Amino acid sequence: MKQKKTTKKNRWDDHYTLKARKEKYPARSVYKLEEIQNKYHVIKKGHRVLDLGCAPGSWLLYTADIVGSKGNVVGIDKKPITINIPPHVNIISDNIMSLGEKNAAAVAGPFHVVLSDMAPSTTGNKTVDEARSLSLCEAALEIAKKQLIPGGAFICKIFQGGDIKLFTDAVRVCFSTVKIFKPKSSRKASKEIFIIGFRKKQEENICQVTANGLQ
Repeated sequence: MKQKKTTKKNRWDDHYTLKARKEKYPARSVYKLEEIQNKYHVIKKGHRVLDLGCAPGSWLLYTADIVGSKGNVVGIDKKPITINIPPHVNIISDNIMSLGEKNAAAVAGPFHVVLSDMAPSTTGNKTVDEARSLSLCEAALEIAKKQLIPGGAFICKIFQGGDIKLFTDAVRVCFSTVKIFKPKSSRKASKEIFIIGFRKKQEENICQVTANGLQ
């Protein structure tokens, strides 16, 4: 008797995973950004956007579609990006925690939006994982402070933990409004949430950058 072929289903596959495959996105994480965008309309046509920790590229593709050909998206990640990207997307292969001089210049703004979906390699130790997540978020915030135009926005993923209030307060220093958002597309077991900063302040010695004509 001829046996039927069976396919082994990944235990992490769900509705969003299947939807991402159908819509040609490399990861289900795109729907987290989509939820944020649908609720807050942070990214607009013509914007310049910096995507920190951009691999495998779902956020790049989604953002590139919104900003259009007159916008620009710059992605940076130490992991390679293997998907086809549109011409108005630029990829930099590097670690944001130790950017070389050349790549540091390449990610120089100004940008309208800075995105960070970065996450550390997890160890299973809650305290260690939360600390590593916080370090990445702090690095992302420092970049946002330097590279965002006044009035720009910041979206950052962080693992929930004891220091989350400290980080949220640090974001409040630089942004007029701060929201905490938990996407429905995040896995139920995930401790991730997103901190969103709106309208970067212009005060000197805090978050001032040169707008270079961007509006």
